[in-house]
Amino acid sequence: MKVILKQDVKGSGKKGQLIEVSDGYARNFLLAKGLAIEATAQNLNVLKAKEASVQYRTQMEREQAETAAKILEGKTVKMTAKAGTGGRLFGSVTAKEIAEELKKQLKVEVDKKKIVLGMDIKSFGTYTAEIKLYNGVSAKVNVMVTEA
Repeated sequence: MKVILKQDVKGSGKKGQLIEVSDGYARNFLLAKGLAIEATAQNLNVLKAKEASVQYRTQMEREQAETAAKILEGKTVKMTAKAGTGGRLFGSVTAKEIAEELKKQLKVEVDKKKIVLGMDIKSFGTYTAEIKLYNGVSAKVNVMVTEA
């Protein structure tokens, strides 16, 4: 019997996969526990529509990430911070603050979790931050910290 898995089943397959299993295993275990549905023509069409939807969504997200990467690549974000003697900042410049400045200055919204700093920014100067926008799509941005 052919079934479409609704969840990952150890030893059988992954969610959304069409598999061939014995009739007893399908009726008594997979269908009874709600782990799979029977592979009818209607269910196969629903599966294909879901796959097409997921593929379209990932393609759109990738295109948006590539557009944002073109805007961000090589740009410099200017930030101000208060510091004590010797040029050491009170605290440090965080990814959250960089994300806010990117939104303000370049009009690009970036999640703070996607910003990777090589080191903590605890003094004035120019630093490089990598922004991982999507799998395989990233941009490098310069962060210039000056005195407030």
